[in-house]
Amino acid sequence: MRVVDSHCHAALVWSEPVELLLHQMDANKVDHAVLIQISGITDNHYQDDCVRRFPGRFASVVGVDATRSDACDQLRRLAELGASGVRLRATTRSPEPDRWAIWRAAAALDLSVSCLGAPGDFVDGEFVRLVEERSDLRLVIEHLGASNRPENYTLEERRRVFDLARFPNVFVKIHGLGEFCPRPVPMRDPPFPPTIPPLFEMAYDAFGPERMMWGSDFPPVAGREGYRNALKYALERFASHSERDRESIFGAVALRLFPLRPASRTGTAS
Repeated sequence: MRVVDSHCHAALVWSEPVELLLHQMDANKVDHAVLIQISGITDNHYQDDCVRRFPGRFASVVGVDATRSDACDQLRRLAELGASGVRLRATTRSPEPDRWAIWRAAAALDLSVSCLGAPGDFVDGEFVRLVEERSDLRLVIEHLGASNRPENYTLEERRRVFDLARFPNVFVKIHGLGEFCPRPVPMRDPPFPPTIPPLFEMAYDAFGPERMMWGSDFPPVAGREGYRNALKYALERFASHSERDRESIFGAVALRLFPLRPASRTGTAS
């Protein structure tokens, strides 16, 4: 089974260099990874360089400053340089008069959107109308529709986010169990409680295997259960599913939405 990590961060000023990610990938038989730009960073040179230096290993999901008047032109240039997607917040809006310009540009450029936000952001009526009306926009909800702070969100809030699965252009990322299972004190083995919140199962019931993808959330995962266990425990939760299901969730869906495009040898990303 080809394994793809759909959610990793690599940078020099904040996070970890890509070589540490490659070490984890090789140690855990992860074939490819999607580099997700850190929220708030719009300089994509390092990710572009990673794709170029390690051909066939990475896809790049870039960041843009949607408040700039030339944001759509920037995104177009980044797509020309090999970007496979763009990261936007569910609350991101372009300047007037077209507040959805950057979202429309992503769809027109065939770039999937890796989308982060709180549950309320995803179920906001204005955002839901965007998803409904822009059927050509591929939207990937990060972190099971919330964040990696399990105490902040209820299962009911997550269910409302998962209701977006009624739109066929919406996908979801699952991460490690440590994102929604608090660290036990004292530590035990296995670390998670016998009754684990059923978020993976809820996501599967809503989206099915063809619209789900696993991502480690490297390097923040190191402060939770760790890279190896984030993959191991997620695989175990789907052990009773078919091989086809696992191939979709742990590789094929991510590659379909964030293809491994070669970085351009000319020009620079911004």
